[in-house]
Amino acid sequence: MVKATQNILLASHGTIGAQAAEQKVFEMCASNAHITHLLVVPEFWKDMLGDDWLNNSVTRIQFENYLETELGQEVDQHIDRVHSRLEKLGICSTHKIVFGNPDKCLVNTCGLSEFDLIVMGSPRPKGTAGLRSRMTTKFTARQLTIPLLAVPHPNA
Repeated sequence: MVKATQNILLASHGTIGAQAAEQKVFEMCASNAHITHLLVVPEFWKDMLGDDWLNNSVTRIQFENYLETELGQEVDQHIDRVHSRLEKLGICSTHKIVFGNPDKCLVNTCGLSEFDLIVMGSPRPKGTAGLRSRMTTKFTARQLTIPLLAVPHPNA
């Protein structure tokens, strides 16, 4: 007999591929499921403060504040969108925002709870515009002891 999938880790950061993974979770979940939505802010954002044009501390601080505000608003909007959709479906959820290497954050989060399934988008097809989060599905899959569903990118 197949075990019911009730505790799902959804790794999504709002890209088109991640939204495909979200949609799959929305379609497959029963109302008694619990979704943990993991959003990883990749560590490369900390390097956005290159000092080639930020030539004084006031400019650097202003830009850092601007960047943190913009990124924070995007994260909040994404969390709100996913939470609202799950709430409308009657599905209980928690949302976890972490900063770091996407692979390591996913693997570490898996160690915090007993998930039945991990759902995430597959890597973006070559030639598709956008920033790559550098999630290496092969590395991640080797580290996991939980089934991983990598939902195909809509443009694949």
